Amino acid sequence: MRIIAKKTLREFWQRHPDAEEPLLAWYREVKQADWDTPAGLKEMYGNASIVGDNRVIFNIKGNDYRLVVKINYRYRVVYIRFVGTHAGYDAVDVEEV
Repeated sequence: MRIIAKKTLREFWQRHPDAEEPLLAWYREVKQADWDTPAGLKEMYGNASIVGDNRVIFNIKGNDYRLVVKINYRYRVVYIRFVGTHAGYDAVDVEEV
């Protein structure tokens, strides 16, 4: 999968250093993945939540943080839409972010 944009993750872990390793692990795993459907994603990340408009919510660092992405399965592209704390997550509409 192609991930756009790692910079968003980097900026987040610079503010939250404890998120760096879990986000890098997620990045490495997803970069090697080849999802063509949400079912393929769920095989790898059974606890990921699939919501409307091809958005997926991942729990990061034991659910300390949330990562919201939008996936274009046809072109194998993952767009990072949000990474943040639970408070930040509660303040966004994941189907609109």
